[in-house]
Amino acid sequence: MIKQIALALAVAGLLIGPVQANDSTAERAAGGLVLTRTDAIDMVAEDLFVSATLVRVRYVFRNRTPADIRTTVAFPMPDDDLAQREYGDVAVPRGFATAVDGRPVRMAVERKAMVKGQDHSALLASLGIPVTGDMDTQLDRLGQDGRRRLIAAGLVTAEDGVQGTAGHLTPLWTVKETWHWDQVFPAGQDLFVEHRYQPGTGGSVGTDLTLPGFRRSADGRAFAARYCTDATFLAGIDHLARLAGPDKAAALPEERVSYILRTAANWRKPIASFRLVIDKGAPENLVSFCAEGVRKISPTRFEVRRTNWRPDRDLDVLIIRPRDR
Repeated sequence: MIKQIALALAVAGLLIGPVQANDSTAERAAGGLVLTRTDAIDMVAEDLFVSATLVRVRYVFRNRTPADIRTTVAFPMPDDDLAQREYGDVAVPRGFATAVDGRPVRMAVERKAMVKGQDHSALLASLGIPVTGDMDTQLDRLGQDGRRRLIAAGLVTAEDGVQGTAGHLTPLWTVKETWHWDQVFPAGQDLFVEHRYQPGTGGSVGTDLTLPGFRRSADGRAFAARYCTDATFLAGIDHLARLAGPDKAAALPEERVSYILRTAANWRKPIASFRLVIDKGAPENLVSFCAEGVRKISPTRFEVRRTNWRPDRDLDVLIIRPRDR
């Protein structure tokens, strides 16, 4: 069972007014590499670094058989539900890059348009509609037959047109994107793989933890469970609120980073050696996340180590920044 651990540092700072919903960006979590299922390759080490601006993970894979093995290595991106685009900003990971034994890897990408578990990518392609990117212009150019086919498939919804014209089509599909390449794992040898990207960091101009009653609400309790916000962390936030004075609302900038750890639980054996480093960005920032045995290794970095470990939950990191003067 994971114990609550929160690490905090209270600092002075000027605070701003009440938080508005349109000032918040939702995070979208990504994770690590996934291999086609095999019992011949083990993950013997994983070294994971997570900050608001960079995720970097270094793996050591070992082919424990006497023969070379060729298999597909994949990096599944988080689902992108286009139907949710109008409900607020969502930050997505980008800048994905991988190196094997220090050499960059050229990857292919597969994109699918999913609705209720069905892949409609071929239909979109036949109509010249991209699965992701700028599809709005192409949707508006569709004829009546194409419009009817997309509506019937549940891929779009149509707005009312003006003076008998066809209304704008709003995409409703979910984009499933996977980057992948084929890799040879040499017989009886270790292979070193490094993978990095800019995370889909969510944020807000102010954290709800400063709002009256939020901590005791159902949403507040769920928030606390997700980030393991303990008394020390909350005391740091309260200290910043007091510095703002009674005539100012206590709203502190918030950053949220998520990482899907449980993909590493799919291996034949637990990870022999696992290391996690969280970087909160600046010494004056507050940070909270769920882990056991957290050790501070620098003014901004915190380390967790595990041996023979199989993760049972994903990683969620909350960073609170003091307001710039």
